[in-house]
Amino acid sequence: MRHGDLDLETARGLKELRRRLDADGNRVPHSILDETMNLATWNIRDFGKSERQEKSLHYIAEVIGRFDLVALTEVRQDLSELLRVMEILPPFWDFVVSDYGGDRAANKERVAYVFDKRVVRFTGLAAEADPPRKRNEEGRYVSRFTWWRAPYIASFRAGNFDFVIVTVHLRWGSGENERLIPIRELAKWAKKRSKDKGGFDKDILVVGDMNIPSRDSVLFRAVRRYGLELPEALAKLGKTEAGTNLSRSATYDQILHRASNPDRFTDEAGVVDFYMGDHKPLYPEIDSRHEFTFELSDHLPLWIQLDTWIEDEQLDSMLERLGEDR
Repeated sequence: MRHGDLDLETARGLKELRRRLDADGNRVPHSILDETMNLATWNIRDFGKSERQEKSLHYIAEVIGRFDLVALTEVRQDLSELLRVMEILPPFWDFVVSDYGGDRAANKERVAYVFDKRVVRFTGLAAEADPPRKRNEEGRYVSRFTWWRAPYIASFRAGNFDFVIVTVHLRWGSGENERLIPIRELAKWAKKRSKDKGGFDKDILVVGDMNIPSRDSVLFRAVRRYGLELPEALAKLGKTEAGTNLSRSATYDQILHRASNPDRFTDEAGVVDFYMGDHKPLYPEIDSRHEFTFELSDHLPLWIQLDTWIEDEQLDSMLERLGEDR
């Protein structure tokens, strides 16, 4: 990290944050170049809407730096805070960011992918997903629903594993029923793209703040019904272990997939709890948890490790194909 000269309070806070990040249940294992990659999704509350303390940006960089690729949601129109975090991260880090939605429904939010270029390479695809359209009686093609904030797609390579990642921040709305159609259509979109011969890649990861309160929710059943899978390592996490809000009671954030090989995921996964029930050691001057959430966040990062060494699989596939040809 390029933290530079720090005041005493920030240095103490960083020391405490690092202690928390290295605690049992929080520690993210180091990735191995060309063999594994650590992927995270993190909703950083209103990132760029109102000015954070400088030390908060150092904290955010420290958390991001524990991973190789981080999908960030609730990045706002003003990118100055994200750019400052990029200055703190080592020089081999980079980012790809979507445009912001200009109306109140989109909340002027963006999605950003922040990644370690030593491990992950951006391979060219960056676009927003459009909801499906159908022709109406007037002969015009119109959408039956809106995602409010468009899912953001990007393609990457880690090791010799190519994949497409789609990040969403689904609107909370008035209840689960209002979220049902957008989340169902998201799963159907991923299923269709994974089978598209002209698609960019067959391996699709769907991540982000989906506002799914629990795995018992009708929303979670909907994404599973239409083909999005939960990696086994995340499925093994208990209810509290999988919680991504500060009280660890709700699974709002998800990492799901349409993978050509489900074994692509290792047994390493979890939630990084930088809050640990008490914000005071990080922010002695802040009295309320609510205020704390606007400095760090009201969400915790959810992460999983992927196996990116697929050369043996490629050779086996080639041998099988050559054998069939003979």
